[in-house]
Amino acid sequence: MSKFTGYRCSLCGTEYLPGQIKYACPKDGGNLDVELDYEGIRKKYQPEDITSRRDFSLWRYEPLLPVNPPKGESTPLHLAGWTPVFGLSTLAEKIGLNHLWLKDESRNPTASFKDRASAIVVARAQDQEAEIIVTASTGNAGAALAGMSAAIGQKAIIFAPKSAPPAKVAQLLVFGARVILVDGTYDEAFDLTIKAADAFGWYCRNTGYNPFTAEGKKTAAFEIWEWWMEIHRAWHEQGSPLENHPPLTVFVSVGDGNIISGIHKGFKDLLKLGWIRQMPRLIGVQAEGSAAISHAFHANTEEIKPVSASTLADSISVDLPRDGVRAVRAARETNGMYITVPDSEILKAIAELGQVGVFAEPAGATAYAGLAKAVANGEVKSDDPVLVLNTGSGLKDVKSAMQAVREAPIIEPTLEALKRIV
Repeated sequence: MSKFTGYRCSLCGTEYLPGQIKYACPKDGGNLDVELDYEGIRKKYQPEDITSRRDFSLWRYEPLLPVNPPKGESTPLHLAGWTPVFGLSTLAEKIGLNHLWLKDESRNPTASFKDRASAIVVARAQDQEAEIIVTASTGNAGAALAGMSAAIGQKAIIFAPKSAPPAKVAQLLVFGARVILVDGTYDEAFDLTIKAADAFGWYCRNTGYNPFTAEGKKTAAFEIWEWWMEIHRAWHEQGSPLENHPPLTVFVSVGDGNIISGIHKGFKDLLKLGWIRQMPRLIGVQAEGSAAISHAFHANTEEIKPVSASTLADSISVDLPRDGVRAVRAARETNGMYITVPDSEILKAIAELGQVGVFAEPAGATAYAGLAKAVANGEVKSDDPVLVLNTGSGLKDVKSAMQAVREAPIIEPTLEALKRIV
């Protein structure tokens, strides 16, 4: 059965067959939604056919994906996804919530959420027999592409702004990708990547521009769906069925918009299949200095106006979000919203998450900073069940992490010196 039936433009609704087009809609430049044969999937599979699988990676959802798992031995490409969820009771009590969890995407092979998209895009590139994959990245998407490509011997080229954190650039180089640092912004690197792909025939992974990136990111929604069913089951056994609780609220940090739109796509897939009855509420959080999508949401428009982005959260620092329209809809269509937070609150969130054993990079901590603000403003109630996504490891940006904490004192190696500071 061919699950992948084609594309639909998110702006004009034009439909395309799988072989007609690769990237954006030629009519209006709109992002393309991958269309699946939902009726065929529904006839062949039931939820238990997925949840009973012993493959604990994103590939357990192969029946709901438009690509086939790469063949061959197990590699990091086969290990993306299936990240853990932790209860955060200490932080929940601190900010006034009864139910708070965190899904830790730093446990992916290259330590960020972007492994999901890159695994699917690399699989698609294999189907297309692409010699070289190229992407623009502030670090995480490039590291994910470099790592997933290295796992199967795929050639990759990464364009990154020269301001990218050194730890992220180091990952790109260690994984063997060809790295080209651009003396400009992420947006300029993005545009150059598209031109290079057109000129040299490379396969472009660029976030949002390549419709398969959202297909990788939607797998997080499938994992949340499975986990939420387990929470439901546990509550039911305790005599408190899910129907007695508000719907799940998911907080997502947002830059170019592809993560929140991908998660939205995953839940829409489940809704079309009849496997869920209610959408979780999606709340996007942006840094105040990079808030183009939030501006559009609060202006009640889908017109995404570029900003001059400035935030220490480099992974979500974007002048012109490339998946902005779908990101606005992800919140609007789920009764969600957008929240902005200053860099000072992002640094505070890094420290607070660290106190409960989660080391988040600035972009990952942004989601928790947004939650704290939403609770303080009364936009999230005490009994709302909340899941926060940490999208990447703090080891990606040690410089920012050190700004979030006090420096360690330096003392002479004597007991007297120690007594003076303890």
